[in-house]
Amino acid sequence: MIYFDNNATTQVDPAVADGMEPWLRDHYGNPSAGYRFGKAARKAIGEAREKVAALIGADPEEIIFTSGGTESNNTAITSALRTWPEKKNLLASTVEHSAIYEPLQFFDGTGYSLKLNRVQSDGILDLDDWQTLLGENDTAFCSLIWANNETGVISPVVKAAEIANEAGVYFHTDAVQAIGKIPVSVDCAPIHSLAMSAHKFHGPKGIGALYINRHTRFKPLLFGGGQENEKRSGTENVAGIVGMGIAAELAAKRLDAMKQVATLRDEFEAKVKEEIEGVEVNGDIGDRLPNTTNLYFPGVDGEGLLILLDEAGLCCSPGSACSTGSVQPSRILKAMGCSASRARSSVRFSLSHLSRAEEVADAVKMIGIAVGKLRVTLPSGGGVKINTA
Repeated sequence: MIYFDNNATTQVDPAVADGMEPWLRDHYGNPSAGYRFGKAARKAIGEAREKVAALIGADPEEIIFTSGGTESNNTAITSALRTWPEKKNLLASTVEHSAIYEPLQFFDGTGYSLKLNRVQSDGILDLDDWQTLLGENDTAFCSLIWANNETGVISPVVKAAEIANEAGVYFHTDAVQAIGKIPVSVDCAPIHSLAMSAHKFHGPKGIGALYINRHTRFKPLLFGGGQENEKRSGTENVAGIVGMGIAAELAAKRLDAMKQVATLRDEFEAKVKEEIEGVEVNGDIGDRLPNTTNLYFPGVDGEGLLILLDEAGLCCSPGSACSTGSVQPSRILKAMGCSASRARSSVRFSLSHLSRAEEVADAVKMIGIAVGKLRVTLPSGGGVKINTA
């Protein structure tokens, strides 16, 4: 199997799995307990919190452990709305992950008005529109994804946060896809909250974190036992938290290696375009994650291509893994101005530091064969020649 779907999830690093095992088997004490068995778990959580905070340049007390990116995003939204109930406008880009887009859509029409900031054809936010939409000074919450999960395009988070700060508006960023691939620091801009998820950087699934700036007022989403310093009730997932801490520490050390991943991604992209006529990249090719490419295959049904590639042993995605099974064209690509036909003919490939040059060569061959089969089956024959040399 060749795994080129690392934006969906990543392989758990062996060091992460090894570090988690004792907390699944032997050290099972409740961290809220007052005896030593529980205190050991509480200490492990504190050490992991320090590692996660260090990855984004935060203070440990600004980190709240959650079940993942979706909970972190939803918590940030509800906290802001409950903190400033008099403000009724919401703002986000048109290329947000569904974990931001869907809850904001839910609140839209329930007393709130959601405004979506358009992006340009390259997937980058229109900052002039952002400034205009924030000018009304009645916005309770605004959010901008740090790096898009489908195209890898990196948003102008620093400038957008500065504009929001000048307007006195709570600024949140979904950094789930960016962390571990590019440097991310909460010190670079006036960011109130930031969402992250361990399984996107070779940690375990089911564990994430929410950064809340120490000066930001906060209201919890979950109530009960008062864990996480009264900010997120529920017995802590100690093994998952320990795993996230180890993964964060390793991710910080691997950031330089992402340059090699970018080189491999560019090589893959170039070979696919050389092998298959008409292939184009969706999104900006400069400001994007080093591991991601979203490719348009003219005359090819994307779902059919995924089926053939799966049979051949290549894992890739039509876009967000959270929309698996959907026959609808990508909302993200349509927001960039792509036609429904182009969106349906596009596939995302995302590599990691574990990807190898020989996998790139094999993947290109698999894609060439699959595209050839699909284009031959079209009534017109596809109208595009496959290079077989």
